Amino acid sequence: MEPGVSEYLKRILNTISFTVLWMAINSTAGIMYQFAYLQEGAGIQVENIIFYLWLILSFIALLYYLIRLWKKPLHFEE
Repeated sequence: MEPGVSEYLKRILNTISFTVLWMAINSTAGIMYQFAYLQEGAGIQVENIIFYLWLILSFIALLYYLIRLWKKPLHFEE
């Protein structure tokens, strides 16, 4: 396989796998462990604040990684 095509497919695979991993971690913590839900009568708790801070910061880190990954030029050799 051409080196440029192989590098391009690796980028696509990394993008998909890191995004799915990010979604799995956050949906597990938010839905299964119920950190995304506010408890009735209790209002906002520390766990909710920590979860939403983690969600925002990890999303920013994911975007930073993906932008850096896709800004690198591909090396197609003729």
